Amino acid sequence: MNDLGASPSPQPDLPSRELALRAARGDGRALTEFVRATSRQVWRTCAFLVDRASADDLTQETYLRAVRSLPTYRAESEPVRWLLTIARRACADEIAHRQRARVITAWARAAYRVSTIEPSLDVELADAVARLPPERREAFLLTAIAGFSYTEAASLCACPIGTIRSRVARARAELIAGLDAPTQQRWDQAQ
Repeated sequence: MNDLGASPSPQPDLPSRELALRAARGDGRALTEFVRATSRQVWRTCAFLVDRASADDLTQETYLRAVRSLPTYRAESEPVRWLLTIARRACADEIAHRQRARVITAWARAAYRVSTIEPSLDVELADAVARLPPERREAFLLTAIAGFSYTEAASLCACPIGTIRSRVARARAELIAGLDAPTQQRWDQAQ
Protein backbone atom coordinates (compact mmCIF):
# COMPACT_ATOMS: atom_id res chain seq x y z
CA MET A 1 0.00 0.00 0.00
CA ASN A 2 1.18 3.53 -0.75
CA ASP A 3 0.42 6.65 1.24
CA LEU A 4 -2.91 7.18 -0.52
CA GLY A 5 -4.22 3.80 0.51
CA ALA A 6 -4.21 2.31 -2.98
CA SER A 7 -2.13 -0.67 -3.83
CA PRO A 8 0.76 0.12 -6.14
CA SER A 9 0.35 -0.77 -9.79
CA PRO A 10 2.41 -3.70 -10.93
CA GLN A 11 5.79 -2.66 -12.29
CA PRO A 12 6.82 -3.92 -15.69
CA ASP A 13 10.23 -4.71 -14.26
CA LEU A 14 12.39 -7.23 -16.03
CA PRO A 15 12.50 -10.61 -14.34
CA SER A 16 15.10 -11.10 -11.72
CA ARG A 17 17.67 -13.83 -11.74
CA GLU A 18 15.68 -15.47 -8.99
CA LEU A 19 12.58 -15.63 -11.19
CA ALA A 20 14.58 -17.23 -14.00
CA LEU A 21 16.22 -19.67 -11.60
CA ARG A 22 12.85 -20.67 -10.16
CA ALA A 23 11.60 -21.27 -13.70
CA ALA A 24 14.71 -23.35 -14.35
CA ARG A 25 13.82 -25.52 -11.35
CA GLY A 26 10.42 -26.23 -12.87
CA ASP A 27 8.27 -23.53 -11.27
CA GLY A 28 5.55 -23.06 -13.90
CA ARG A 29 4.25 -19.87 -12.36
CA ALA A 30 7.74 -18.34 -12.43
CA LEU A 31 8.06 -19.37 -16.08
CA THR A 32 4.74 -17.69 -16.91
CA GLU A 33 5.87 -14.51 -15.16
CA PHE A 34 9.21 -14.70 -16.94
CA VAL A 35 7.52 -14.96 -20.35
CA ARG A 36 5.05 -12.17 -19.57
CA ALA A 37 7.80 -9.88 -18.41
CA THR A 38 10.07 -10.46 -21.40
CA SER A 39 7.82 -11.25 -24.36
CA ARG A 40 7.47 -7.66 -25.50
CA GLN A 41 11.24 -7.17 -25.63
CA VAL A 42 11.75 -10.48 -27.41
CA TRP A 43 9.05 -9.65 -29.96
CA ARG A 44 10.56 -6.22 -30.66
CA THR A 45 13.99 -7.75 -31.12
CA CYS A 46 12.67 -10.34 -33.56
CA ALA A 47 10.65 -7.73 -35.47
CA PHE A 48 13.71 -5.50 -35.75
CA LEU A 49 16.14 -8.25 -36.75
CA VAL A 50 13.88 -10.06 -39.25
CA ASP A 51 10.45 -8.48 -39.82
CA ARG A 52 7.17 -7.78 -38.05
CA ALA A 53 5.34 -10.52 -39.94
CA SER A 54 7.70 -13.17 -38.57
CA ALA A 55 8.06 -11.75 -35.07
CA ASP A 56 5.30 -13.87 -33.49
CA ASP A 57 6.74 -17.13 -34.80
CA LEU A 58 10.29 -16.14 -33.91
CA THR A 59 9.22 -15.12 -30.41
CA GLN A 60 7.61 -18.52 -29.96
CA GLU A 61 10.76 -20.23 -31.27
CA THR A 62 12.85 -18.18 -28.84
CA TYR A 63 10.79 -19.34 -25.86
CA LEU A 64 10.83 -22.95 -27.05
CA ARG A 65 14.63 -22.81 -27.16
CA ALA A 66 14.79 -20.98 -23.84
CA VAL A 67 12.57 -23.51 -22.07
CA ARG A 68 14.79 -26.34 -23.35
CA SER A 69 17.85 -24.43 -22.10
CA LEU A 70 16.44 -23.32 -18.75
CA PRO A 71 17.78 -26.33 -16.84
CA THR A 72 21.31 -25.22 -17.76
CA TYR A 73 20.76 -21.51 -16.99
CA ARG A 74 23.34 -20.51 -14.37
CA ALA A 75 22.47 -16.82 -13.87
CA GLU A 76 25.91 -15.74 -15.08
CA SER A 77 24.25 -12.98 -17.10
CA GLU A 78 21.03 -11.06 -16.75
CA PRO A 79 18.05 -13.24 -17.72
CA VAL A 80 16.94 -10.80 -20.40
CA ARG A 81 20.40 -10.68 -21.96
CA TRP A 82 20.44 -14.50 -22.03
CA LEU A 83 16.96 -14.59 -23.58
CA LEU A 84 17.79 -11.97 -26.21
CA THR A 85 20.89 -13.95 -27.15
CA ILE A 86 18.59 -16.90 -27.85
CA ALA A 87 16.28 -14.61 -29.85
CA ARG A 88 19.21 -13.35 -31.94
CA ARG A 89 20.24 -16.94 -32.71
CA ALA A 90 16.66 -17.84 -33.70
CA CYS A 91 16.56 -14.78 -35.99
CA ALA A 92 19.94 -15.63 -37.51
CA ASP A 93 18.72 -19.17 -38.21
CA GLU A 94 15.59 -17.77 -39.91
CA ILE A 95 17.65 -15.38 -42.04
CA ALA A 96 20.01 -18.21 -43.04
CA HIS A 97 17.03 -20.42 -43.92
CA ARG A 98 15.59 -17.67 -46.12
CA GLN A 99 18.94 -17.15 -47.82
CA ARG A 100 19.26 -20.87 -48.58
CA ALA A 101 15.73 -20.84 -50.01
CA ARG A 102 16.60 -17.89 -52.28
CA VAL A 103 19.75 -19.62 -53.52
CA ILE A 104 17.89 -22.86 -54.19
CA THR A 105 15.14 -20.97 -56.01
CA ALA A 106 17.70 -19.13 -58.14
CA TRP A 107 19.29 -22.45 -59.05
CA ALA A 108 15.91 -23.96 -59.92
CA ARG A 109 15.01 -20.99 -62.12
CA ALA A 110 18.33 -21.19 -63.95
CA ALA A 111 18.36 -24.97 -64.26
CA TYR A 112 14.83 -25.14 -65.61
CA ARG A 113 14.89 -21.79 -67.45
CA VAL A 114 11.92 -20.53 -65.46
CA SER A 115 11.58 -16.79 -64.91
CA THR A 116 9.29 -16.93 -61.89
CA ILE A 117 8.35 -19.56 -59.37
CA GLU A 118 5.40 -18.98 -57.10
CA PRO A 119 6.42 -18.48 -53.45
CA SER A 120 4.85 -21.72 -52.21
CA LEU A 121 7.08 -23.64 -54.63
CA ASP A 122 10.10 -21.81 -53.22
CA VAL A 123 9.28 -23.09 -49.75
CA GLU A 124 8.48 -26.61 -50.93
CA LEU A 125 11.71 -26.81 -52.90
CA ALA A 126 13.78 -25.57 -49.94
CA ASP A 127 12.06 -28.11 -47.68
CA ALA A 128 12.73 -30.90 -50.19
CA VAL A 129 16.45 -29.99 -50.24
CA ALA A 130 16.53 -29.96 -46.44
CA ARG A 131 15.10 -33.51 -46.38
CA LEU A 132 17.85 -34.92 -48.61
CA PRO A 133 20.34 -37.23 -46.88
CA PRO A 134 23.35 -35.17 -45.72
CA GLU A 135 25.84 -36.56 -48.28
CA ARG A 136 23.48 -35.97 -51.21
CA ARG A 137 22.45 -32.53 -49.94
CA GLU A 138 26.10 -31.53 -49.58
CA ALA A 139 27.02 -32.75 -53.09
CA PHE A 140 23.95 -31.07 -54.59
CA LEU A 141 24.55 -27.73 -52.84
CA LEU A 142 28.26 -27.71 -53.69
CA THR A 143 27.71 -28.35 -57.40
CA ALA A 144 24.27 -27.02 -58.27
CA ILE A 145 24.12 -24.08 -55.90
CA ALA A 146 27.68 -23.06 -55.01
CA GLY A 147 28.94 -23.74 -58.52
CA PHE A 148 31.86 -26.04 -57.69
CA SER A 149 32.94 -28.49 -60.34
CA TYR A 150 32.54 -32.20 -59.65
CA THR A 151 36.31 -32.39 -59.16
CA GLU A 152 36.29 -29.55 -56.61
CA ALA A 153 33.28 -31.01 -54.81
CA ALA A 154 34.96 -34.43 -54.69
CA SER A 155 38.04 -32.84 -53.15
CA LEU A 156 35.94 -30.95 -50.58
CA CYS A 157 34.01 -34.11 -49.68
CA ALA A 158 37.09 -36.34 -49.76
CA CYS A 159 35.49 -38.88 -52.10
CA PRO A 160 35.83 -39.94 -55.75
CA ILE A 161 34.33 -37.83 -58.53
CA GLY A 162 32.02 -40.70 -59.47
CA THR A 163 30.58 -40.66 -55.96
CA ILE A 164 29.83 -36.93 -56.26
CA ARG A 165 28.18 -37.45 -59.66
CA SER A 166 26.05 -40.25 -58.22
CA ARG A 167 25.06 -38.21 -55.16
CA VAL A 168 24.07 -35.21 -57.27
CA ALA A 169 22.05 -37.36 -59.69
CA ARG A 170 20.26 -39.07 -56.82
CA ALA A 171 19.64 -35.73 -55.09
CA ARG A 172 18.05 -34.31 -58.25
CA ALA A 173 15.89 -37.41 -58.67
CA GLU A 174 14.82 -37.26 -55.01
CA LEU A 175 13.98 -33.57 -55.30
CA ILE A 176 11.72 -34.22 -58.26
CA ALA A 177 10.17 -37.32 -56.69
CA GLY A 178 9.79 -35.57 -53.31
CA LEU A 179 7.36 -33.03 -54.68
CA ASP A 180 3.74 -34.16 -54.45
CA ALA A 181 1.62 -34.46 -57.61
CA PRO A 182 -0.07 -31.01 -57.35
CA THR A 183 3.30 -29.38 -56.73
CA GLN A 184 4.83 -31.19 -59.70
CA GLN A 185 1.96 -29.94 -61.87
CA ARG A 186 2.55 -26.35 -60.71
CA TRP A 187 6.30 -26.84 -61.30
CA ASP A 188 5.66 -28.15 -64.83
CA GLN A 189 3.33 -25.21 -65.54
CA ALA A 190 5.98 -22.76 -64.30
CA GLN A 191 8.43 -24.19 -66.79
